[in-house]
Amino acid sequence: MLADGTIKRVLVIDDSRIARQQVINALKGAYFEVVEAVDGSDGIQKLDADPELCLVICDVNMPRMSGIEVLATLRGRTKAPPPFLMLTSEAQPELIAEAKRQGAAAWMLKPFKPEHLIAAATKLAV
Repeated sequence: MLADGTIKRVLVIDDSRIARQQVINALKGAYFEVVEAVDGSDGIQKLDADPELCLVICDVNMPRMSGIEVLATLRGRTKAPPPFLMLTSEAQPELIAEAKRQGAAAWMLKPFKPEHLIAAATKLAV
């Protein structure tokens, strides 16, 4: 459990099964419950179906719908989505700026250190 005694539900959106598993392994060891989505479209469906999600960790480059497109789609809704942590190998300043314009709370580069991901997730999870 986290310091407040809760287990937080996190959605991980990434088209790479290996990347999802790395995030899951890091977070489960820190008392997060993880829901997986294989791309942006799947991620939106999972967000709509699970009101207990308190954080989204999302890749940028994915088929069908990119992480930036997911943010843009959710931005126009009346109910605000949980915070988004973009976890990607992309480091272009213009992409980071666009993600922030669309509502991303944070940006982390792959490969990541598990302790850094846990710290960011703990801070952002609402």
